[in-house]
Amino acid sequence: MDAAPAPGPVDSLRPTAIPRPWIKPLLIASRDRRADHAADDPAVRRYWSAIIGPGAVADLLRLISAAVAGRALRRPLHLQVLLREGLVQAGAGSLLVERRVPALSDGQQSRLSPRLRAEYRSLLENDEPPASRRS
Repeated sequence: MDAAPAPGPVDSLRPTAIPRPWIKPLLIASRDRRADHAADDPAVRRYWSAIIGPGAVADLLRLISAAVAGRALRRPLHLQVLLREGLVQAGAGSLLVERRVPALSDGQQSRLSPRLRAEYRSLLENDEPPASRRS
């Protein structure tokens, strides 16, 4: 019986492995939406993770961070999910992201569990300015 080879640096990838390309995301001006969330807002992880999954949320936050810092990163694994949900836009040879994460639309909220949906709507109502709550 032969022993396994000693661990060491890997000089090459297996022939079928395709490294993900490097991209440099760009910041675009955020639309003026009252209920948007800052990227570090706990609501982003709590509610968006329930909609698109924690991996896609982590990819989104990495894209925002890279765009703010002006650095490149590997193409996200969950890019198609982010594009489908409108969290990222495809530009000419680059990805465009906003600094703030949009609030969930009514359709997205309907995909939440009833408990999370009620919690999210309460969060949005409590964030409104007092004048708009009276009307």
